[in-house]
Amino acid sequence: MNIRHVQLDDYLPIVTVMDDWWGGRRVSHLLPRLFFEHFRNTSFVIEQDDKIIRQDDPITQQDDPIIAFLVGFLSQSQPDEAYIHFVGVHPGYRDRRLGKTLYELFFKTVRQHNCTIVRCITSPVNTGSIAFHTRLGFQIEPQDTQANGVSYNTDHDGLGEPRVHFVKHI
Repeated sequence: MNIRHVQLDDYLPIVTVMDDWWGGRRVSHLLPRLFFEHFRNTSFVIEQDDKIIRQDDPITQQDDPIIAFLVGFLSQSQPDEAYIHFVGVHPGYRDRRLGKTLYELFFKTVRQHNCTIVRCITSPVNTGSIAFHTRLGFQIEPQDTQANGVSYNTDHDGLGEPRVHFVKHI
């Protein structure tokens, strides 16, 4: 596998598969092109190596070799903080530690800029994401509502757009 910084040319291949990767949930509109233009130094993709693709490999079903991505940035307002905006792993490549690999690379990258705190959010319906983040040592920050033991902000991304807030000290 090849891990590299995102490029502007990665935008369309990623946003065209996001809704499928999220099980049909409409999420691609949450990742604007500007992230691929302005945050390349802290954003990454993992590509499947053409030389080792097997016939039974899920990636052979699509044209693009990107199997995972992380889009994140350094906070301009909080110089010791960084933010992970979006992370996705091709469903056929989950449980291979690709997400963890991307997070660790992001942590290493932002530490070089003196960041000690990483923040991110997810939807309260995304129980897989909540479990993933807590396994990585993220803490859920208390918000205005709680359901099923998970605290979240009911209107984080507009009215009726709830999000769970995470923080991790690195």
